[in-house]
Amino acid sequence: MKRAPAATLTLEIESIDLEGQGVAHHEGKVYFVQGAITGERVEAQVFKQKPSYARANTVRVLRSSPFRTSPACPHYGVCGGCSVQHVHPQAQVATKNRVLEDLLQRIGHHAPQRLLPPIFGPSWGYRHRARLAARWVEKKSTMLVGFHEKASSFVADMRVCPVLPAHVSALLMPLRALLGRLSVCTRVPQIELAVGETCTALVLRHLVPLPSQDIAALRAFALAHDVVWWLQPEGPDSAYPLDGEADALYYRIPSFNLNLYFRPTDFTQVNHVMNNTMIEQALRLLDCVSTDRVLDLFCGLGNFSLPLATQAAFVLGLEGAQTLVDRAHSNALRNGLAHKTAFAVRNLFTMDVDAWCALGSFDKVLIDPPRDGALELCKAIACAPPLHRPGRIVYVSCNPATLARDIGVLCHTGAYNLQAAGVMNMFAQTAHVESMAVLEAI
Repeated sequence: MKRAPAATLTLEIESIDLEGQGVAHHEGKVYFVQGAITGERVEAQVFKQKPSYARANTVRVLRSSPFRTSPACPHYGVCGGCSVQHVHPQAQVATKNRVLEDLLQRIGHHAPQRLLPPIFGPSWGYRHRARLAARWVEKKSTMLVGFHEKASSFVADMRVCPVLPAHVSALLMPLRALLGRLSVCTRVPQIELAVGETCTALVLRHLVPLPSQDIAALRAFALAHDVVWWLQPEGPDSAYPLDGEADALYYRIPSFNLNLYFRPTDFTQVNHVMNNTMIEQALRLLDCVSTDRVLDLFCGLGNFSLPLATQAAFVLGLEGAQTLVDRAHSNALRNGLAHKTAFAVRNLFTMDVDAWCALGSFDKVLIDPPRDGALELCKAIACAPPLHRPGRIVYVSCNPATLARDIGVLCHTGAYNLQAAGVMNMFAQTAHVESMAVLEAI
């Protein structure tokens, strides 16, 4: 039976959603249109139909937005990595601001007393961390290395990537050639990238042991392209350097004259320039004085803790992973801040009022959770006795929906007011929204 041809409709785009898709309504149904911008009229081809909504691709722009721009990447539309390259960077930020405002009101039921000016950074060449898929394609007798295609498990046929640093983008084709020559080319599913101040690390995930000739090929590549190889035979904790020291990678936080050392499988911010600016804003909003005791929750390897320690009397960093706690303590020692800091392992996703109060009293708190947010933690803070409520909280978020939910919890009990919130364009060319909010105790 032949499949019915996909419907093509003319749609008026009313807004952009959290995933960077244009939103339109037609005959009682919502249409999410990839590649469309608010205010445009487009011809769109539907590729998924549901009772209450449909998804479609823009096939022709009938009335163009003044914020439309030409995508800089030749793989735009195929690669799933950067979905809003067709939108001018300033308009990308304006859209993210509207998304944050809408979610704070709709989910959190609270609007900030003021909006923070959005933080901008580089639009290209900023991505210092990436996980690249690798796949041997038997039919083409070639190796592909890159991001996945849009809404697909296939690996995009990438030759360049403008959001990666130029020297890393230039490695894509040599990496394809190298991996394709390995005797285990069908058993190397990914390469993790980590760019530090003085070196670039590539972590090769291999499902079988590497024979000596493959090791020799990796070493020759490292020498020719000035990179260091790490090998990962199992989970992330199994990664180890093929040659050289394990502590060669670090990034700078120039505003505070700090160097933070990390391993290539550790979580770090992908955008080093924006990371520095983000830290500056967070500390400005916390407004620490030299007598403050500060709590840094989800502290990682000390990204906020150590800058805070340059201003406050004492900083306690809590994190769920022992490896990151160890890394944070080591970074404090390296930067001469061990006497003003302490780090400990805690499961912050199961925090209750008793566990929260047992931590002691703190003047200021910074929260920087993963995408799931910090719901139980915020419940504990909101329900704690006044003595155990910090006077100010700065919440840094990579998911505006969970940020809005958690702010609703903190403000609903009357414990806090939402003073300000705003976005940071940490991931330019993508629909990803990074945001920050500051709350004051009532």
